[in-house]
Amino acid sequence: MRAWLIALGLALSMGPAFADEPAKTGTSGPTASAADIPEAKSFSSDHTFKLRGQTIKYTTVAGETYLRNEKDQPTASIFSVAYVRNGISDPTTRPVTFVFNGGPGSASLWLHMGAFGPKQVITPSDARGVGAPPYTIQDNQNSLLDVSDLVFIDPVGTGYSRPLGETEGKEFYGVNEDAESIAEFIRVWLTENGRWNSPKFLAGESYGTTRAAALTEKLQGGWNGIGLNGVILISAILDFQNARFAPGNDSAHIAFFPTEAAIAWYHGKANKARWNDNFDAFVADARTYATDTLAPALIRGSTLTTEQKSALASDMSDYLGVSAKWIELANLRVDPTRFRKELLRNEGYTVGRFDGRYKGIDSEGTADTPENDPSGYGMDTAYVAAINDYLTRELKVDFTRPYKVLTGEPGSQWNWSMNEQGWPAYVNVTPWLGKGMRENPDLKVLLASGWYDLATPFFGAEMAMYQNGVVLDRVQFDYYDAGHMMYLKESDGTKLSNDVRNFIQAGQ
Repeated sequence: MRAWLIALGLALSMGPAFADEPAKTGTSGPTASAADIPEAKSFSSDHTFKLRGQTIKYTTVAGETYLRNEKDQPTASIFSVAYVRNGISDPTTRPVTFVFNGGPGSASLWLHMGAFGPKQVITPSDARGVGAPPYTIQDNQNSLLDVSDLVFIDPVGTGYSRPLGETEGKEFYGVNEDAESIAEFIRVWLTENGRWNSPKFLAGESYGTTRAAALTEKLQGGWNGIGLNGVILISAILDFQNARFAPGNDSAHIAFFPTEAAIAWYHGKANKARWNDNFDAFVADARTYATDTLAPALIRGSTLTTEQKSALASDMSDYLGVSAKWIELANLRVDPTRFRKELLRNEGYTVGRFDGRYKGIDSEGTADTPENDPSGYGMDTAYVAAINDYLTRELKVDFTRPYKVLTGEPGSQWNWSMNEQGWPAYVNVTPWLGKGMRENPDLKVLLASGWYDLATPFFGAEMAMYQNGVVLDRVQFDYYDAGHMMYLKESDGTKLSNDVRNFIQAGQ
């Protein structure tokens, strides 16, 4: 499996395995002195495009921001692409949205070139692969530049961002370490651009939602706090207990059940007649079944009688579209990776992890798990080509080092600990989000979820929201007929843009 597929949208394992070259820091390795560090580079250009009937004039700044230690020595270079609309006389009336993807270890190209930037790479809406280049890159009518300035951030170890001097990458690789470095970048950007009193939003996808929740604490906490107007969570993973398939942890099976059911429905394998062919009723019932029937059954475990277990497996088969016997043999615990192989096994297909609409063909059909993720290799080459072409040819960024889309370096060294005692625990950043909402009565949250996302399932995000002190009447829940990257489907990309646009306008 490609290394990026293990990490994008968070590689859901406590100890992900990656392969990548060692971190290269400074200009001559980790021991480079401050004198070896070149000046930060910046590439500025002016542009105009037509967005939903408006003529938008804006300045693009693609460049490096140096983070510094207490001795004012550069420790890291964070690359970002900022889009600032021209002609705004009062910056307090103009929102700025800081945007990032996940991994951990992913650059921001997915939201940049697929969702909100001024340029968009086109993918087939029907979950077919993108094939070979050239790919279509066009003005993006889903860009948010009409309602907000945008800053796309590549964390250290991604894109062109890197550690500097004697600093090593691992100093930025962790739940707290990563959030602190991005918080510092935001502080510097606000200072350099005179935007401290502008409305501020965070927009993250996948692990980027983990980062966004952590940033609510890093930015708003303490006496040097930076107030936020809104947090946009796209394909969220907040409580990792809802996504770790470890012995004794049944939360993940509960969280994934409604998504597995939705994918079975999409491929015509669920018993649609039972719900009168009504998807909304079906998915609502799947949520209830997960909490009210499946959860108690999993808790009971081996105390279930053979008859009870068989009856439950038969019932689950109506939702999941796989045989009752297979479910029974799995002890009612349907692992999503095995489900991806089993659902369409007899037709000769596997289904996607990031987007269950996608179908793939393995070399043979008897394995337990798919060879690869068709929803990954079905679109990644278009995005990689698009970001490199756009940065180098249109924005004239002339770095010779590679733009790191998604490597294994950060994820393999990630510090998942969130407590000083070092107790083993599942990462859960939702309490920080809840605290931020309780302390800031104007802070609102948008949760955007695809029905067919087996990387960060919608019900897992809902469960996290319900359990951790989040102020629910300030949370906007939006759903899409696609997967992890719902903007791959044209109509859902437009819906996501409209939902976020309205959220920003209402929250400034």
